[in-house]
Amino acid sequence: MWGKDKTKKVDFDRHAGKTTMIAKGTVIDGDVKFEGGLLVEGTIKGNVRAEEGSEALLRLSEAGEIQGQIHVPNVVVNGKVNGDVHSTAHVELAAKAVVNGNVHYNLIEMVMGAEVNGSLVHSQQKPATSEAPISFDKKPKKEDKAPSLDAKMETKQSPA
Repeated sequence: MWGKDKTKKVDFDRHAGKTTMIAKGTVIDGDVKFEGGLLVEGTIKGNVRAEEGSEALLRLSEAGEIQGQIHVPNVVVNGKVNGDVHSTAHVELAAKAVVNGNVHYNLIEMVMGAEVNGSLVHSQQKPATSEAPISFDKKPKKEDKAPSLDAKMETKQSPA
């Protein structure tokens, strides 16, 4: 709908053979780093991070909870997150989602009933640039100086 490419939607089918499940009643104390898919129905008390450059998917079920930061390209939340969510690709907040923290996203879907107690921060993927880095060590030259706000404005009236 409205030009949305449904073929790019990430799901567990894409990560066949590389999906890890944390079952309901399981509690992990510590950080989790993964690649592929991660389905959380239990509790993680620590940060969750995907392998750099991967198209990993984290799916947090209604019974699941994460107490820490999330750094995963594709995130589907239907449980509780106490911490910030950082996604470079796609975030989906389902009806039972509760995020107590900021959500940093490139593309977001939010269903009625989802709750975010923090900020939604749009961040695009950084394009490769060939620009030289900007240095703030030098003082600007007089000709580089921006015009002051006190500058007088001249207006010309056109003949009627």
